[in-house]
Amino acid sequence: MDIKKKFKILIGKQDALRSPVEDSQISPEQLSTDPAVAKIKEQLRDPHVDQEILESIEETYYSSEDFDTSEYELQKLPETLDLQQIDADRGRLRGQLDVVSRKVYELVLQNHPAYATELQRVMELQRTLQLAGTICGTGRKQLMKARESFTATSLGLLANYRKRHQLMGLLKSLHTIKTLQRTDLRLREMLEEEDYSGAIQLCLECQKAASTFRHFHCISELNSKLQDTLEMIEEQLDVALSKTCNNFDVGHYEKVQTAYRLLGKTQVAMDQLHMHYTSAIHNTAFTIVLGYVELYSGTGSTNFQKKQYSDLCEHITVESFTPCLTDLCKALWEVMKSHYQTMLWHEQNNKDIAETEQTSSNVENTFNRRYVKQKLQHGMGRIWQDVQQKVKTFILGTDLSFFKFEEFIQVLDLVNRLIEIGEEFCGSKSESLQDVLKQQSLNYFRNHHRVKMDELRMFLENEGWELCPIRSNFNLLQLLEFRFMQNWSQNSSGVNSPAKMDAKQETKTNLGTGYFFNFEEKCNPFDLQPEEEEQEDVFAKSMDRDGFDDGSVESDSDSDVPEELKQEYIDEHTGETQPNHRRPRTRSRSGFKSVPIVTNTSLNILRVMGRYMKMMTILKPIAFDVITCMSQLFDYYMYTVYIFFASDGPEINDRTMNNRLKISLQRIHESLIADETVPGINGAPEERTDKIPQAHLSPIVDLSNREKLYGLSERIVAAESLVFLAEQFEFLQSYLDGTIPQNKKAFLQQFYSQTVKMAAELRKPIYRVVSTQAIDYTSLVYQMSMVKWDVKDIMSQHNTYVDIILKSFEDFKFRLHEVSRHVPISKVVHDTLWEHCVRLANRMFVEGYANAKKCSNEGRAWMQLDFQQFLTKLEKFVDIRPIPEREYVETYIKAYYLPEIQLEVWLQDHKEYSNKQLLALISSVDHINRKARQRLVNMVDEFDKNRR
Repeated sequence: MDIKKKFKILIGKQDALRSPVEDSQISPEQLSTDPAVAKIKEQLRDPHVDQEILESIEETYYSSEDFDTSEYELQKLPETLDLQQIDADRGRLRGQLDVVSRKVYELVLQNHPAYATELQRVMELQRTLQLAGTICGTGRKQLMKARESFTATSLGLLANYRKRHQLMGLLKSLHTIKTLQRTDLRLREMLEEEDYSGAIQLCLECQKAASTFRHFHCISELNSKLQDTLEMIEEQLDVALSKTCNNFDVGHYEKVQTAYRLLGKTQVAMDQLHMHYTSAIHNTAFTIVLGYVELYSGTGSTNFQKKQYSDLCEHITVESFTPCLTDLCKALWEVMKSHYQTMLWHEQNNKDIAETEQTSSNVENTFNRRYVKQKLQHGMGRIWQDVQQKVKTFILGTDLSFFKFEEFIQVLDLVNRLIEIGEEFCGSKSESLQDVLKQQSLNYFRNHHRVKMDELRMFLENEGWELCPIRSNFNLLQLLEFRFMQNWSQNSSGVNSPAKMDAKQETKTNLGTGYFFNFEEKCNPFDLQPEEEEQEDVFAKSMDRDGFDDGSVESDSDSDVPEELKQEYIDEHTGETQPNHRRPRTRSRSGFKSVPIVTNTSLNILRVMGRYMKMMTILKPIAFDVITCMSQLFDYYMYTVYIFFASDGPEINDRTMNNRLKISLQRIHESLIADETVPGINGAPEERTDKIPQAHLSPIVDLSNREKLYGLSERIVAAESLVFLAEQFEFLQSYLDGTIPQNKKAFLQQFYSQTVKMAAELRKPIYRVVSTQAIDYTSLVYQMSMVKWDVKDIMSQHNTYVDIILKSFEDFKFRLHEVSRHVPISKVVHDTLWEHCVRLANRMFVEGYANAKKCSNEGRAWMQLDFQQFLTKLEKFVDIRPIPEREYVETYIKAYYLPEIQLEVWLQDHKEYSNKQLLALISSVDHINRKARQRLVNMVDEFDKNRR
């Protein structure tokens, strides 16, 4: 212990010479001379190593300022001293001292600028104090001088003047305080006048003045009251902002925006505005639907105000659905129009600001304008989604299957108009609303179409196939159901598709003719009332003596009518001269009438088509389904006309009937006609719901009366009304083609090529029935068989059967003229009838000549003479050129003269003749031997087997 005390005293003497503080001021170069420290110094160059050394210093060194480090280290020495350990501890302490010294140097250098600044401030304060002392000394000297120079009275005047000046300031302050206290009344008046910006500006000025006089006790209460008033102004301003959502007013909105700009809350105003739009849409829809529900529900005890919007929509009745939907669309339109006008106001306001600002605008103002613009643009989609959802919920709440067709079309028109507004508003396709409309329309349309098909069957079974008196220039566009296509017909002459019409409409919209442009003021697009029901002017007002439209209702000028057609004419039957009262438009130059032929049923089909196309135009997603149903209307009418008027005669499977027509009729029968033999057809299973039973001809229609040519007038009306209906379908082809997607166009093309185009081909089997029964070809064949053709002399006179045939043709012509007095017969019908008659007559000639058991060369010439006589006289009855199947007869007659080899080739090339006719020809030829004849007979029999 004595040694430790002595060592401590020694260290104390050294500390008196050099303390640790002085050591801390030793430069790093001096410390580096110590060999023990040199190695540590190399390691301390790394800042991480310095930090580790700093952290290794014991916390005791930082505990207090009077801490004795030497005594602390000596107490740590063991009883037995180790020189190496003491030297190592000394090196460690030297290294720690070096790191601490470096750290102190760095802090001193780092804080040196602050020290210099603070020193400068202290020196400036010292100078200021010196100046203040000088001013105070000068003032005291001058005061002493004034006391010596002035009297007490003069000082009293100065004191009074000072008091007066103070009192005047006090009076001014009192007036200001009095004004501030009366500000509340003025603020309320300004709020009632909707002068929000003036009220805010006045309130802010009052707050600024109140802060100036805050040392008065009364002003402290006034300041809090002004703050409450400012908050009340903001609340009323928010209410005023909400009013712009339903009825936008430029002046009102400009006041509100100016007020928010004074408050510095432009962005907050936009956020609040979109919340108000959401609330306005919900409240508007709820209020309108609630009003109709309460109006039509009676005075029940149900509290509808507590129900949800979707529940209210389910209580809408069928009678109130359309007017409620109309009012709902009107109200929602006002909300969207207000948002649209809000955007226009901000765009115009930004332009005006850009024009007035000469220098770069304030960054904050520019940011606010961008924020408002983006907020308004993004809000358009949200607003439309809310509108769309409200209308969708309303439509789903009611079953539309019980609606009348006109009411359903009106509903589609309203919603489709709203969809167009939505597309113009924010470019949305309204997929959800489109899907709802499509599903509702498909369900409604399928049920409606089934009813219309049953109605069509009823019309056909009660159709008398009488001519419907219509104007000579009638077409489907004159019907009220097609009035929506008037613009299409006038603009495009029937050659443009709805897609082009849509493109034109879109072009107009881009030019500023959209809904928001046309209805920017007080008008509403849903205020457009449907066109008033016009009186159709399609029926003839007066008829001529033959029962046809005389054209008196037409306003066409007669300037284009040839003069000879206006003069008197001679009746070809009576020989009397009669004035020409009939309009030449009803007849062609050849004398055939060219008025359109329409039945009540075909006219009803056109009306149904018009309604279908109206729905298709309004709701294009179901266009293909509508066109499919329209094709079924035409298919069923065409098939019924065939069953009624083309299947009751002989030889209906004759080769004159077009094969494509047969295929089309078979397809219609398989896909559309229900089998009446299946029991329970009225309760048909689901897979047969699209089929309907075949119609039956009305008993009032007589097709067996010979005097009336076996119902020729009815057959003409049926066939020509079908052809006219097909022409109307062809007229609509381009329009229909533009309404369906590309992948569905094949069906439409197939329908036109396989069905519509085949309507005119149905004339042949229908009129063939009349031509077959009007003339007794069987008796004529029998009379020809009575002629002996094995004469030896060349005859110069034809046989009597030729006169009988011509007399039958003359009778047919007369009866045909009688029919033409009741039904117009066009040239096509006239030529078709006569073509069948001539074909049947020519086949009769071949059949009659084939009955000849024996024939000579002179007899064959006699046959040629009879046929040439028939052809010569036939020119008076018909003007068909060339004569149908003339070569058919002449070739058969001339084949008699062919030698054996040529006859064999002829038989192989002319398989249009029957087996009996060919065998008769072979047996009548007398210039070939028996063996050759038998060989030719065997060859013909082989042909017949192959034909079967």
